[in-house]
Amino acid sequence: MIVEPKVKGFICTTAHPKGCEKNVERQIEYVKKMGSFNGAKKVLVIGASTGYGLASRITAAFGMGAATIGVSFEKEATGKRTATPGYYNNKAFDKMAGENGLYSKTINGDAFSKSVKDEVIDIIKSDLDKVDMVVYSLAAPRRTTQDGETYTSALKTVGEAFTQKNWNLRDNTIGEATISVADDNEILSTIKVMGGEDWKDWISALVSADVIEDNAVTIAYSYIGPKLTYPIYHEGTIGKAKAHVAKTAEEITKEYDDKGIKAYVSVNKALVTQASAAIPVVPLYLSILYKVMKEKNIHEGCIEQMYRLFHDKVYEGESVMIENDGMIHVDDLEMRQDVQDEVMDTWEKIGSDNLMNLADTEGYWMDFYNMFGFKLDDVDYAEDVEV
Repeated sequence: MIVEPKVKGFICTTAHPKGCEKNVERQIEYVKKMGSFNGAKKVLVIGASTGYGLASRITAAFGMGAATIGVSFEKEATGKRTATPGYYNNKAFDKMAGENGLYSKTINGDAFSKSVKDEVIDIIKSDLDKVDMVVYSLAAPRRTTQDGETYTSALKTVGEAFTQKNWNLRDNTIGEATISVADDNEILSTIKVMGGEDWKDWISALVSADVIEDNAVTIAYSYIGPKLTYPIYHEGTIGKAKAHVAKTAEEITKEYDDKGIKAYVSVNKALVTQASAAIPVVPLYLSILYKVMKEKNIHEGCIEQMYRLFHDKVYEGESVMIENDGMIHVDDLEMRQDVQDEVMDTWEKIGSDNLMNLADTEGYWMDFYNMFGFKLDDVDYAEDVEV
């Protein structure tokens, strides 16, 4: 079929298989150009199909020469519906890893479930013996725990409602958006889904099965951002969950001190992802940030961030680069004072009449479409493709 983007608000309901493959190839080419380096050799990536998880797997494989196992929950194509972009990304990664003589196995299933954990453990035992790095990059709206209870995350504030400028993606106007206050149950549910509990369950399962090396590294991802978005991220329901992730990192490191396993949280830069596109206020901040950082020639996408994280902050230095808050920061360029000063100055001035001049709306949409395999060079979108 001929696949075209079908965008509804902040989501795209189609994905292009060849475009997704090109997107993966483009990231692999970046890592190859940057060069190989010493690091982990057997890596498990939980949440491996898009965004930071995919970029982590690509950096591990093509930067460190690692064998990788990826876990993600993706939908295959049915009837006239294409598969999800992550499904095509996984296929493309496995193909290119194989062409480059790299071991890769991808498990399509619910990473929260015991059955998937057991399946991964069996594969590690039979193929790799043990892993020496675990990346936890899971982004899911709901989680069913081992006791059968299902929790759904909520994107809400804590304490009081938050109203701020907002970019209406449908008509390119600037208005306002209000994010309502979460109740205690919604806060708990968000922590259950997006907090560190499942990350710890994974490490516990790997240790119990003796399939994780002594002195292994495990990393989960987070975001803090500027004070402007604190009510959404840092202090909202997501922030509560991310605080739980940070606490979990300390717990994992302490609990497995005898094995030398170290757990870290990496605070990453704000980027267009399937998750961030759905959050009010954030797309406007992103489009302004993109413009400022591109003008300063310091803009990074997922692959640039993950290469810098693994190369500069985790493996090539004498020790892991941890800041005063106990976390690794690859949001350091975003949070530079000169960058944030310019972003906030623009934020005050921006409106419907000057949006196109003051923000990189084109860059925002390009990243959005690329995520689903569209608007990439060297792809014939008029071609009839097998989905």
